[in-house]
Amino acid sequence: MIAFVSGPVAALAPDAAVVEVGGIGMAVQCTPNTLSGLRMGEQTKLATSLVVREDSLTLYGFADDDERQTFELLQTASGVGPRLAQAMLAVHSPDALRRAVASGDEKALTAVPGIGKKGAQKLLLELKDRLGEPVGSAGPAVGSPVTAAWRDQLHAALIGLGYATREADEAVGAVAPQAEAAVAEGGTPQVSQLLKAALQSLNRAR
Repeated sequence: MIAFVSGPVAALAPDAAVVEVGGIGMAVQCTPNTLSGLRMGEQTKLATSLVVREDSLTLYGFADDDERQTFELLQTASGVGPRLAQAMLAVHSPDALRRAVASGDEKALTAVPGIGKKGAQKLLLELKDRLGEPVGSAGPAVGSPVTAAWRDQLHAALIGLGYATREADEAVGAVAPQAEAAVAEGGTPQVSQLLKAALQSLNRAR
């Protein structure tokens, strides 16, 4: 198993990064939050999980070991593969998922693309004794700050989660006032919070 990769960031894509390790470029699938903290040419260290299939070897990367462990635990539930597990971590932090499961919060799980009401109920039952108790504060998870790039980051994240370009455009427009308000107050838009708001607006539109 490849537990982590460490080296300069050689390339960035909407859903992946390439990290140079010993002269070899390792392609790593990452969530928008993880990608927003990476910069071209800068050193990084990502916890990783290697998913082996008959026709592929895919490396998934995470900001820390907690995210990686949660990613692997999520896949112990029936019907949850690596892409759905990654989508869950794109919308919620590990602690937010633990809180959702511990409190039986169906709405939190149905905010993830690909999870309906019945699927959420099933996941709550299966994951209840697997994820453990929340370890952080009860407040919302806060992702890495980005400034002017928030539109591109958010749009790419929505496309990566399977939404059409038109839907992504509308969702970005819906949360623009929230992002602009953060800038006006001297802060920076948070991709994770904007992604949650965008997904809520898309769910209401359906």
